Amino acid sequence: MKLGGFDISASALTAQRLRMDVISANIANAETTRAGYVNGNFVPYRRKVVVMEAAQPKFQDLLGQQMNASSAQGVRVASIREDSAPFKQVYNPTHPDADASGMVYMPNVDMLKEQVDLLAASRSYEANVTALNARKSMFMKALEMGRR
Repeated sequence: MKLGGFDISASALTAQRLRMDVISANIANAETTRAGYVNGNFVPYRRKVVVMEAAQPKFQDLLGQQMNASSAQGVRVASIREDSAPFKQVYNPTHPDADASGMVYMPNVDMLKEQVDLLAASRSYEANVTALNARKSMFMKALEMGRR
């Protein structure tokens, strides 16, 4: 499987779409204080982060790349990890999840950081759509030239 421009853009579009979905889940759960149950206690939602890496080609792909002097790879999602940042503590003694001192553990989701990440993922997605359309346009022009 040799990755061309279409395959590279398609892999990036898929990865960025998943990244936007994870960011959307983070935003949706920014106030969720009962996302899980650990040791008899409810725990807040923990922010998730998408980790991407270069797609690892197979041996025959590497051999073909060396013979054709091509180094195109693409991207893939390596994992979705939980952010290890501590939970936020908010004083709210009337909250049902408040401890004896009135503190509530809130998710470690920073809305500003999520919005910036969402904007970056969206821009990356748009850039890959543009690259895909430019490649498509070049192929169409080449076909038109071949007909003449």
